[in-house]
Amino acid sequence: MQDASPSLPPKIGPSPAPRPVVPPQIAAGREPRPADGSGTTRGPGGHAAPPDSANAAAGDLLREFRRACAEIESELQKAVIGQKDVVRLLLASIFTRGHALLEGVPGLAKTLLVSTLARILDIGFKRIQFTPDLMPSDITGTNLLDVDEEGKRHFRFVKGPIWTNILLADEINRTPPKTQAALLQAMQEREVTVGKATLPLPDPFFVIATQNPIEQEGTYPLPEAQLDRFMFNIKIDYPSLEEEKQILSTAGGGQGNAEIKKLFNAEQILRLQRLVASVIVSPPVVEYTARLVRATRPRDESAPELVRELVDWGAGPRAGQFLIAAGKALAAMDGRYSVAIDDLRAAAVPVLRHRISSNFQAQAEGMTNDRIIEKLLESVPLPAAPKFVKR
Repeated sequence: MQDASPSLPPKIGPSPAPRPVVPPQIAAGREPRPADGSGTTRGPGGHAAPPDSANAAAGDLLREFRRACAEIESELQKAVIGQKDVVRLLLASIFTRGHALLEGVPGLAKTLLVSTLARILDIGFKRIQFTPDLMPSDITGTNLLDVDEEGKRHFRFVKGPIWTNILLADEINRTPPKTQAALLQAMQEREVTVGKATLPLPDPFFVIATQNPIEQEGTYPLPEAQLDRFMFNIKIDYPSLEEEKQILSTAGGGQGNAEIKKLFNAEQILRLQRLVASVIVSPPVVEYTARLVRATRPRDESAPELVRELVDWGAGPRAGQFLIAAGKALAAMDGRYSVAIDDLRAAAVPVLRHRISSNFQAQAEGMTNDRIIEKLLESVPLPAAPKFVKR
């Protein structure tokens, strides 16, 4: 997970080019447009396209998108060994305009993973090391008093490191809540208010934060309002035996020294976000999402006995929105144009684990939030498929 792998996976997609290697349809901006009220897909000129040709074009784009995601994962393997599930969730958050919280013990290449991903995507990247003495202005920027050539004084705003595309908030729980709150407006509205002025942040903009789950001294747990801004809470586990042997066999080769190919740029990422947003969500998928989220709330009539006994507070509507968005991303990364129930189930734990507040009884019984969610996935019934009625 730290150094370059001696044996790389076979190359996926077209031959490398001097500029970012992206699907030609995406590079040309020919992503599917959102359907209008009649459900007709419209082409680049705004004219209605025949259903068959529109579906074929969407399928081609999604297959190209799937190959592009595979190539991103292949490039990441040059610097980071393993962690394929983590990479997949990170890509899902980026292609749905979400933020991610990475949680793992030191030495699991969290920082290297994010910095390498920023190099592959060829967008702005800045890293903030959160410390107890960090101030909000150290993140957003500050006003400085300047004197012009005529001797007049005026304030000049100097932008902070938050003005970038990917912001790595390293060890975010090591700074007080006052400084953590400097990210709240940026993560939700993607803008920053300084004095009387509200300034937009660059697009795309993502916050990827890391924290150490075992460190207690000198840390400040993130408040629930801040945690809810993160689409995923991704836990990074130790490598497998084979992955660790591969890491040790390349020790001393240096971290992040592998030649990384740039595959995208900011404009192409925005097009891919529109492509993912156009993935279809059927009514049964929406129904299952609503039932699953409501089952986490102990006061809801649909909550099982497990939740009523072990949970104080459940997930809000934003959890359902993020579940749908995650399902769209996972479906698109598999080359599918509609969300399946399995996509939601695959994203349920990282989306919900930081939105459930378990009580002391749960801790006494050794029931973690992850285990509670797994039990919910077993108890929430799947939606009944609508029957076809021949007319």
